[in-house]
Amino acid sequence: MRNSPAPILVIAATERELATPEGWRTLVCGVGPVDAAGRTAAAIAAERPAAILHVGIAGARVASGLLPPALLIGEAARYCDLEVPESWAPRSVVAPLALLTAARRALPHAPVITIGTSARVGGTIGCDVEAMEGFGVLRAAQLAGVPALEVRAISNHIEEPDRRRWQFDAAFAAITVATPRLVAEFASCIG
Repeated sequence: MRNSPAPILVIAATERELATPEGWRTLVCGVGPVDAAGRTAAAIAAERPAAILHVGIAGARVASGLLPPALLIGEAARYCDLEVPESWAPRSVVAPLALLTAARRALPHAPVITIGTSARVGGTIGCDVEAMEGFGVLRAAQLAGVPALEVRAISNHIEEPDRRRWQFDAAFAAITVATPRLVAEFASCIG
């Protein structure tokens, strides 16, 4: 077991969303909030990272005006599948200010928004952008006391049912190009 924290752990649902590591650790957490939370918690216990950057692709509502492959920074992750009072279980994790500031330096033109998490496409409520793992990753990090932030590249409009029209390749390219800049900024603020 490692005694000192690993610098940055970059987590994505799939291998295609991960940039080639340049001194940082990576984790494929799997698709959906349950696998994401479980694998993140296990990695935190094993690696003890100083910070987590959760990256990936996402869908945006047409009304948001966001087009593929726009990058965006998550100021919070909202779990939209949980329908119990907030006093019973949290449904939102807010990004730490230091990581949010670092992400803004790395991606100065990226919108900063709340990203919804749902286990199904179209399952979010009150969010312009949705993905499937963000809340699981950020909540596991929050419970372990590890600062974490989510950054996404838009691949599609949520309302588009034809997945052949989704722009996966452009979104994968956008997020993997942005990752080294994000990690460098994270390292400067935790370092």
